[in-house]
Formats: sequence, structure tokens, C-alpha cells
Amino acid sequence: MRKFFLENLGLKTAAILLSVVLWIFVTSRSQSEISVDVPIEFKNIPTGLEVVNHSVKVISLNIKGQERLIKNVKPSDIRVYIDLSKSKKGESIYYITRDDIKLPHAITVMNVSPSSVKVITEETITKTVKVTPVITGDPERGYYVKSIEAVPQTVGLEGIRSEIRKVNTIKTEPLDITGVNETLTQELKLELTGKNIRARINDIKVKVVIGAVRK
Repeated sequence: MRKFFLENLGLKTAAILLSVVLWIFVTSRSQSEISVDVPIEFKNIPTGLEVVNHSVKVISLNIKGQERLIKNVKPSDIRVYIDLSKSKKGESIYYITRDDIKLPHAITVMNVSPSSVKVITEETITKTVKVTPVITGDPERGYYVKSIEAVPQTVGLEGIRSEIRKVNTIKTEPLDITGVNETLTQELKLELTGKNIRARINDIKVKVVIGAVRK
């Protein structure tokens, strides 16, 4: 048995090396590289903070893998997460590493551009403000608006401090009462100002009490 393994040892070694080289050659030839654009996502945002702006919306990735696998890869198969668990109020720079990129099996990241993102966060606060119904038009002749009621009369808002502090009242969408001759009740949407402001509720019940003019 020992003699069998030792016979033509040089040829056998050469054959093994040749096989390895051929395998590497074939594997490398079947590798392909493409570029994909993937949107940035944020995770672990601390309570009381909100992302208000970031310098980059989309990251360009050069990825590599076997051709049969990579040709089926879609941007939606890849996720780029920036961990904000240690974020503080203000401006911060985050560097994107391979650990921040979730890829399909057997796919490798070759390059990331840009490699860093500037993120601006602000403090989130809440505030209760008065609801102001917006009424347009006039009732039928001989009738008048006796009263306007909003239920609820106030609503809680949540958003970044720089925007919330400017808001003291919130308007509803317009309610047209042209030609009305009786009391009207309708649910109306709130007209939110500022992209970083949210209301605790979305609909307000508005009651417009119509009275007849006494002759």
C-alpha cells in the first residue's frame, strides 16, 4: 500500500495541483460583479430622538458572487442598516461597514460608496394644541351660523422640538356650508403643518349649528 502511494509521487502531486488550479480558474471565471443602489435604513433610534435629515439616501454597492446567483440579486434583497443606538441630539457621522450590510448567501461586498453618512437628529416632544375648524361659504339666505363645535377641542401633537414649538393651533380641512339650512356634522381631517409633526388622532368631528334669522 505504501509503495502504491509513493510510486510516481511527482506525477500525482502535479495532478492534484493541476486540479486545484483548474478549480480556482473555473470558479473565478464563474464569478461576476455588479453595482446596486440600496436605500439606507435606520435602526435602534433612541426614544425621544428623531432623524430629521441625512446626507445620503442611497448607497451604491459593488457586490460579487457566482454568476448564477448574482444575476438574480435585486436591490430589495439587500439591506443597509445604520445603528443609531448610541446617537445623541445633533449631527453625527456614521461609517458604513460590512457588518451594516445584509446580503444574500454567498454574495460579497467589494466596495461601498459613499462610505459614510451624516445624520442629524432632534429631540422629540409632545404638545396639546387647540383645534380650529375651517368653514367656507355661507348658509342659505335667511340662516346663519349659530356656533361651531369641534370634538375634541384639543389634540395632542408629537414631533421635533423645532417644529412643534411653532404650532399653537391646528386647522381642519375646509368644510363648505354653502346653501346649508340645517345643522351639519361631519368628520374632517387635520391639516398638519411640517413634515415632522404627527397628530395623536387624524379625524375631528365638527358640528356647525345653523339657526334661522328671526323676522
